Amino acid sequence: MRIIIEEHPNVLDVSELLRPEPKFVDKEVSKFRDYTVDETDPLKERVRRTYKLMHTHQTVDFVKGRHADWLKFDHFKATVRQALERLNDLVDESDPDLDLPNIVHAFQTAERARAEFPELDWLHLTGLIHDLGKVMAFYGEPQWAVVGDTFPVGCEWGPSIVYREDSFVDNPDGANPKYNTKNGMYEPNCGLEQLTMSWGHDEYLYRVLKHNGSTLPEQALHMIRYHSFYPWHSGGDYHHLTNEKDEQTKQWVLMFNRYDLYTKSTTLPDIEALWPYYQSLIDKYCPGELEF
Repeated sequence: MRIIIEEHPNVLDVSELLRPEPKFVDKEVSKFRDYTVDETDPLKERVRRTYKLMHTHQTVDFVKGRHADWLKFDHFKATVRQALERLNDLVDESDPDLDLPNIVHAFQTAERARAEFPELDWLHLTGLIHDLGKVMAFYGEPQWAVVGDTFPVGCEWGPSIVYREDSFVDNPDGANPKYNTKNGMYEPNCGLEQLTMSWGHDEYLYRVLKHNGSTLPEQALHMIRYHSFYPWHSGGDYHHLTNEKDEQTKQWVLMFNRYDLYTKSTTLPDIEALWPYYQSLIDKYCPGELEF
């Protein structure tokens, strides 16, 4: 079991910083911050450097190595509530306009989903737990392997990936003929489930839930696994590798991302009042201690 624990990891969720795509926005795009490249802006430069590290080091071999480490599920044990409260210790600078703890965003996401679909209790819980994979940051995982947009490794990088034009120049997979073609190591239209995704909190939480026998429905697991795969669900890339089932998954993911990215406000949920309801959902779909 790894023993490196960083008490207050400084996590910048670059995936959120580079939003929004117009399809998610329910207010004017001009109301959001502009995250174009600006070398004089420290925050924008930090985002760019994070993606440069991600796009340099997220290779087929790197992802295999993370699987070998994290998919032993021997780092710690915790209930979902304990993990959520632990995640609240993260110093998350992903939203420079609002200073909200992670748990507040989790409840805001869950409550917006609950308001729109009160009958889908599994969707409410998905909103609550979708970022739990970020607990990797407490065990020495660098932020470029925890947060940010995801993409398949082992094939040509999609043109809509952020900073695509120059951020992959030092990634060795780009010089490997097994991996640098359009299909790379995959068969055409093989489907999302056959792709090896870059390593991050989405894939990790999906694997944790599967390992621990969660009874959340397939739609929920796919929302968690692919909600940061923006080059596919919002950029229009990788359709040569997807299949008909994946189009249904995309609609669920796009719906979920409306709750995830655009629920942040200064209106704070009454978390203590909400816990009994959400604890009942945890007990229903992810009970007891989980192995992480």
